[in-house]
Amino acid sequence: MRTGKIALLHLETVPGAVEQNRYVIVEAIKHAAGKGAEWIVTPELAVCGLQFAHVVGSDWIQPQPDPWMQKVCKLVRTLKRTVFLGCPERDGRRLYNSVFVIGPTGEIMGKHRKINVASDSLSWSSPGDMVAPIECDGIKVGVLICSDVYTSNIARALKFEGAQMLVSPASWGPGIHGPNGEWEQRTHETGLPLIVCNRTGAEKTLDFWNAPSLVVQNDTRLLAHTSKKSAVLTFNWDFDGMMLCSSKYTIDYIRH
Repeated sequence: MRTGKIALLHLETVPGAVEQNRYVIVEAIKHAAGKGAEWIVTPELAVCGLQFAHVVGSDWIQPQPDPWMQKVCKLVRTLKRTVFLGCPERDGRRLYNSVFVIGPTGEIMGKHRKINVASDSLSWSSPGDMVAPIECDGIKVGVLICSDVYTSNIARALKFEGAQMLVSPASWGPGIHGPNGEWEQRTHETGLPLIVCNRTGAEKTLDFWNAPSLVVQNDTRLLAHTSKKSAVLTFNWDFDGMMLCSSKYTIDYIRH
């Protein structure tokens, strides 16, 4: 049985405060690595927040890896970890809400561009059109960004393509359009475990104070965390059996 630690960076992301958010992400990655986490997951758009466009616009978004992500890749290589990093990217005239998977060698092993982008907060983003698992340490991981979980088709396609587990960086809090059983339903349909790295904080019209970071398996939330401040959540995972080994998160609150 090959077990290891996974860390979820349940961060208070500030919309438009790109440099501040980048600093917090790097410090949280270092903290998670210090706790022994092999895989480290950030929330959706951890670099900029969801409603960043009305604060700083989108001209700052670059093709990836931009200079900052290159520095993160060097850090990840030094730490010998795997990091799922939520960050926007530019590709020609199009912008995408993406997650990059950086491997222990510092190379970007793959990325997923959010497909379900029908939202006022994401009017800047073009939808992605590729669904394929990303191989991490010999395991095929299906990445779903937040509302990619809202419909069944993307998770089903990832399962068909050989995904062994699902990881979902999210910015999804309760409310009118909040989650209503989608996470549990995707595990029921696919038979795959789902790890959700959500966030905390608030933005112009959105509230994430009660947004949970989760480990979901067989229709059931096995671990859940909400908090009013940033936290690094770690847990033990059986990478062979695709099973949770922890009865609760280890929670480390971090200062900004």
